[in-house]
Amino acid sequence: MKRRTLIGGLAGGLFAGLGTRATHAREPLPEAGEIPMRTFGKTGVKLTVIGLAGGRFPLISTEEAIALTRRAVELGINYFDTAHGYWNGHSEEVYGKVLPAVRQRVFLTTKAADRTRRGAEDQLHLSLKRLGTDYVDLWQVHGIQDKADVARVFAPGGAIEAFEAAKKAGKCRFIGFTGHHDPEAHLEMLRAYDRWDTILMPLHIADPLYLSFEERVLPRAVERGMGIQGMKNFCNAKLLQTFSVKECLSYVLSLPIHCTAIGCTSLGQLEDDVRIARGLIQLGAEQRAALRARAEPIKGPRLEDWKKDVKAVLSLRDRPPYAGG
Repeated sequence: MKRRTLIGGLAGGLFAGLGTRATHAREPLPEAGEIPMRTFGKTGVKLTVIGLAGGRFPLISTEEAIALTRRAVELGINYFDTAHGYWNGHSEEVYGKVLPAVRQRVFLTTKAADRTRRGAEDQLHLSLKRLGTDYVDLWQVHGIQDKADVARVFAPGGAIEAFEAAKKAGKCRFIGFTGHHDPEAHLEMLRAYDRWDTILMPLHIADPLYLSFEERVLPRAVERGMGIQGMKNFCNAKLLQTFSVKECLSYVLSLPIHCTAIGCTSLGQLEDDVRIARGLIQLGAEQRAALRARAEPIKGPRLEDWKKDVKAVLSLRDRPPYAGG
């Protein structure tokens, strides 16, 4: 689903020497470097409050994805999110065509979904090759689902061994984990290990109304001084039937987080997000509560279809045992 209408051509400027075509005229934007920055928890790294997420790249062409990445750098974004599995690896390859030229200026993150040490190590090796770098700034355990998933990560020969080894070897600077299915799984990851540098979770206007990461997980991450990333800012565009992009981003960035990953499918979307970030005004508790109240009619698993469906689980539990026949 495209978040807003596709506009514009390929970006120029900074990457003109890399073969970028000229763009059509657009409304001028402020100079790069004016996006607010926050210190990413105990890592000490300063990140722009919005970052480009590569998870939406499959919805556009390779050329458009490359243009988005170049334009993000031009606009001053320094936080770039992707994963080994996005677009069957092509998302990382897109970054690999752009970011090596500005490697020291950007904070590059990727993720591994395999729960074993050997599998995670193999994924990191391939990710580094695709990204055109010998290290990533942040490597994350991707998409934790439940307690059984956590147990696999920490079992003998589990993925945590690969993450610790990679950090020690300098193949990643920091390690963390991600997920959006159940806040209890995030809490279990925090209970299992006290050396996570970062965390990534869904945070948006309607999240506090159903299986809330904001209420259950965010306070624990703040207590630990972790680098905190948001995602699902617009609920895969479904929130935009009720709220503006500005309201969605203002809500998320008024929480005690450091940055949020934004999936764009056009240059226009990206530039809108940058304008909003540059003019960011923190919302107070009453303003955030008013936005949440407007989300009441749409809350729940139909809106957040990446979270577990509690009603469906309860319905299955209430069914009588199967008697055969």
